[in-house]
Amino acid sequence: MVVVAPPDTAGTSDTAGPSDTTGEERYVPAAGATKSERRNELREFLMSRRARVSPEEAGLPAGGGRRRTPGLRREEVAVLAGVGASWYQWLEQGREISVSPSVLDAVARVLRLSDAERRHLYLLAEMNPPTPEVVPQKRDMCDGLRRLIDTWMPYPAHIMDLYYNCVMYNDAAAIVLGMRSDVTQNCLIDFFVDPLYRSRSHSWERNARTVVAQFRAACAARPDDEGFQEVLAEASARSPEFVRLWAERDIEDQGQIRKELEHPLAGLLVVESTAMKVPARPDLMIVLHTPLDEANTAEKLEWLASPEGRRGAMYPVAG
Repeated sequence: MVVVAPPDTAGTSDTAGPSDTTGEERYVPAAGATKSERRNELREFLMSRRARVSPEEAGLPAGGGRRRTPGLRREEVAVLAGVGASWYQWLEQGREISVSPSVLDAVARVLRLSDAERRHLYLLAEMNPPTPEVVPQKRDMCDGLRRLIDTWMPYPAHIMDLYYNCVMYNDAAAIVLGMRSDVTQNCLIDFFVDPLYRSRSHSWERNARTVVAQFRAACAARPDDEGFQEVLAEASARSPEFVRLWAERDIEDQGQIRKELEHPLAGLLVVESTAMKVPARPDLMIVLHTPLDEANTAEKLEWLASPEGRRGAMYPVAG
């Protein structure tokens, strides 16, 4: 098992040896993963990634004689990562040595690991993985995500970024939730200040605490992010209710929220919103609304999305 040591002592030479395993920062493996299994996977993973990188790709001079195995040698990885050869050998063997995020990042750089592979390395090393990043080739997923939420019709669906800014929404979200281009910019702020949504929400008071607690959890994951600070400043300036709930310091993970809405044409609608992350786009969150078995909600949503229902929806809500 690999454990965390203070940054100024972690893996800086090949004299690093076994270290204490009681540190508070130590990552606890998932239930069912034994030490032996994790060590074996760490060894096999590093060996397989090392075999993929040629000396030329790593910036080493070509030649150097015949190689028994493809890719980089252990000693070459150690030199390029700035660590001791013995230390890297011990890492690849899954021995109990001290390791720090900076050292793992150096190894990941030399082995040309993707963001997903880098986070996997952290997990195998029993450390908390870094925040996922958006892979450049995955940035252009908007068309596919648009198809996803449009396919969710006649049920409401929308997509938010990290800061709860609304990226896109389907027609049902406009008809049912009152989302519209002239107002819907940030879902947290609109939850508190949009009079149309508040006039429809029977569950507003119950859900407000949960919405704020979930947003606080998102902020806590990126404490120095100026984007969150801007949203907090605007929400605080525009809503005393938000200020009161924020001061309670509740924390909740994203999950499901029951919403009871009074639609001017269809009457009571009871839906369950589910927030889901997109692994390839960790900067986005999909929020799908599913009708519950109450108040004939599914039938009402289907009618609202039909031509007849749309003709009747002549109040100021963009479609």
